[in-house]
Amino acid sequence: MMYNRDYTPERITALKPNEIFVFGSNLAGSHGGGAALLAYHRFGAIWGQGVGLQGQSYGIPTMHGGVDVIQPYVDEFIAFAKAHPEYKFMVTKIGCGIAGFSVDEIAPLFKDAIDMENIILPKEFVEAIQP
Repeated sequence: MMYNRDYTPERITALKPNEIFVFGSNLAGSHGGGAALLAYHRFGAIWGQGVGLQGQSYGIPTMHGGVDVIQPYVDEFIAFAKAHPEYKFMVTKIGCGIAGFSVDEIAPLFKDAIDMENIILPKEFVEAIQP
C-alpha cells in the first residue's frame, strides 16, 4: 500500500465543487464545535444528521464510544467513497479534537483508504498507518 497524493490541509476554508469535507460528528447531528461547526456553517452539514453525506460534507460519528464503535462508520464511509469516484473526500483529523482520541487510535481505522485516490488523509494519519 502506498499513499502518493496530497494530504488534507490543516485548515480547510473552501472546497472545489467535487470536494467533500469529512468531519467527526455525533449521532445526534449537533454540530456545535470544531470541524462539525465548520461543516455546518460552510459545507452544508445538516443539523440533526450525524452520519453520511450532507451538502459538501460527510459526517463520521466519533462521540459515542471507543474506536470499536467508530470503525463501522469509517468502513461505511470508505465504501461510499469507493462507490463515488467522482468526489474527492478531504478527511479531517476526525475524533482527535473534541472527541479526545489520539491520531494513533483513529488513523488505523483508515488503513483501507491508503490506496484510494479519492480519499485525501491528514499527514499524521498516513504517517501512523505507514511509518
